[in-house]
Amino acid sequence: MTDRARGLHSRVLESLGPAITAGEYPAGSVLRTDELAQRFEVSRSVMREAVRVLESMRLVASRRRVGVTVLPIEQWNVYDPQVIRWRLAGAERPRQLRSLTVLRSAIEPVAAGLAARYATAAQCAELTECALGMVAHSRGHQLEGYLRHDVAFHRVILNASGNEMFARLGDVVAEVLTGRTAHQVMFEDPDPPAVTLHLKVAEAVREGDVARAEALTREIALGALEELDILAP
Repeated sequence: MTDRARGLHSRVLESLGPAITAGEYPAGSVLRTDELAQRFEVSRSVMREAVRVLESMRLVASRRRVGVTVLPIEQWNVYDPQVIRWRLAGAERPRQLRSLTVLRSAIEPVAAGLAARYATAAQCAELTECALGMVAHSRGHQLEGYLRHDVAFHRVILNASGNEMFARLGDVVAEVLTGRTAHQVMFEDPDPPAVTLHLKVAEAVREGDVARAEALTREIALGALEELDILAP
C-alpha cells in the first residue's frame, strides 16, 4: 500500500470506525462498499482494505450479495485498543470508562499479588522507577509526563505477574489511562494519596508481600472508580 493509499485508508477508518461505535450505524445496518467509496472519495480497493480492518475488530461482517453488515456490540472485539479509543471519543465515554475500570479492579489486584511472588529484581527496580517518576510529575500540571510513568507502572505489574493473559491487557490499561487524560477525566494534578499508593505497591512487590500488594492495588482501582463518579458521572 502506497503512503497516499495508507493515508486514505486511515481517513476512512477514523471516520467510519467511530461512527459505528457511536451507534450512528445500528447493528444490522448494511453498508454498501461502492456507496462508501463514493462518499469518502476513495478507490474500491482502499474501501475494501478499510472494511477488512473493521472485520478484524468484529465491528462488521462482509457477505457476498448482501454487503457489509454492522454487528451487535456483543460481537465486537472490545479489547482492541482502537475500538477502545473510538468508544472513549464518543458519547458513551462515561460508561466505557466505568466498564474498563471495573475490569481493571478485577484483574490488577490479582496481577499485583502474583507480581509480588514472581517479579524479577529488574522488574522490581523498573516498578520503583515508574512510581518515582509518577511522584516527580504529580505536581505542576504535568499530566503527560505523569501518564507516561503511570502506563509503564501498570504494564510492569501485568508483565511481572507471569501470566501471559494478564500481560496482554497492558494495551487495554494504556488506552484507559490515556483516554482519561486526553478527554480530561482527570484532576489537574493527580490525587496525592493515589500517587503514594503506587509507591507502596512497588514496595510490597519488591518485598514479596503478596497480600499487601493485592490490597493496595485494589485500593488504587477503587479510588479510580470514585474519581469517575465525580468527573464522569
